[in-house]
Amino acid sequence: MTVGWVFLALSCLSLSAGLQRTNKYEGYKVYEVSGKARSVAFAETLSELVKNASYYEVFSEFNGGNPAKIMVHPQEQVNFVQLMDENNVQYDIINRNVGLTLSRQFETNRMLRQWFPYNGRLGTERYYNHEEINQFIEDLAREHPRRAFLKTVGRSYEGRWLKTITITNGDARRNKNVILVDGGFHAREWISPAAATYLINQLVYNLEDNADLLLDFDWVILPVVNPDGYEYTQLSEDTRLWRKTRKPSSSDCIGTDPNRNFDFHWNEEGASDDPCDITYAGAKAFSEPEALVVGDLIHSYVDRGQMYLTLHSYGSLILYPWGWTAAVPDTEEDLHEVAAAGQSAIQEATGTIYTIGPSTTTINYTASGASDDYAFNAGFPISFTMELPFGGKGFDPPASDIDSIVKETWVGIAAMARKVIQKYPLA
Repeated sequence: MTVGWVFLALSCLSLSAGLQRTNKYEGYKVYEVSGKARSVAFAETLSELVKNASYYEVFSEFNGGNPAKIMVHPQEQVNFVQLMDENNVQYDIINRNVGLTLSRQFETNRMLRQWFPYNGRLGTERYYNHEEINQFIEDLAREHPRRAFLKTVGRSYEGRWLKTITITNGDARRNKNVILVDGGFHAREWISPAAATYLINQLVYNLEDNADLLLDFDWVILPVVNPDGYEYTQLSEDTRLWRKTRKPSSSDCIGTDPNRNFDFHWNEEGASDDPCDITYAGAKAFSEPEALVVGDLIHSYVDRGQMYLTLHSYGSLILYPWGWTAAVPDTEEDLHEVAAAGQSAIQEATGTIYTIGPSTTTINYTASGASDDYAFNAGFPISFTMELPFGGKGFDPPASDIDSIVKETWVGIAAMARKVIQKYPLA
């Protein structure tokens, strides 16, 4: 059976399954709101409105003139549309029933797991779970003992092992420069670990094409920072949009945003001290073992580290510090130059247009306590958050879009890495 026929069959199966099942997101809609011709008053009203997390969730903010994507509870849709109409703001409904979309995607993923079981390689046919991803990097380290090195760097709150893979060219030279990459900070962003594993595949299996990326640099990759949350999103449609960790707080709410939990301007603007909010910063800086692992990695490699890259979704963005303030670093020109290399390479390869710039002013909101700011402040001269593209009608791209997105992402990462290698040669 060809891949095309596989996805056709899956779509039919998913449709029938989705029609028979309901979940907590039944009737939710996702609106795409124009980023143009917005008054200050409207922007402030909308900002206040979407703070009600029981009825709204902002998947992407207005940035660079790009539209915002907002999920709205069925009971609030009339009010939301009325606000748009009163302010003459254009909008489109890009998903008329989030619950139905999630039901279809879950059925598709279930079938794909049966048809494409783990066989020692991670392809792009489906999303893989944390256990499979760990098994993959363990297998790589055994198969390529001179080029791939596995390290257990910590455990999640629920006891899952966090493991990195270090990829080299096998020449056994010590003290090379380092590029540190992580994925899976936010549980629901499945495309992030998929992009990280594709990156691993490229560096291990395509050494001839990528020899320059490994000559004077080692790559250290942590594919899933937040495995507890990641696994939780794979339980059912009801849990699919979970974002945080799974460590209980002192209240009845569970989880912390691990990307607000770093000890650099922790719990300032752009983070929440309410344990029920999706941007909850935690009881204290580094309260989450997963964030602490990343912090330790950053300090372990900072003496050799030249680029830190954290993969998120979505928005087609390459963001650099600062996220905690609208101010920009003195080295903004260097940061922008490297980001522009990735932007240009992606646009030339696929036509996708990434927006690049300082985090706060590019996405129009602050995010204090984030890993990219922490890494930059620690000493990584290049530190980026890369927000991968939106796909399909759900939060994350459907399985059928994985291949094109991770390949496109690799083009950008490779181009940025080559610019870093040029700017920061091995001493």
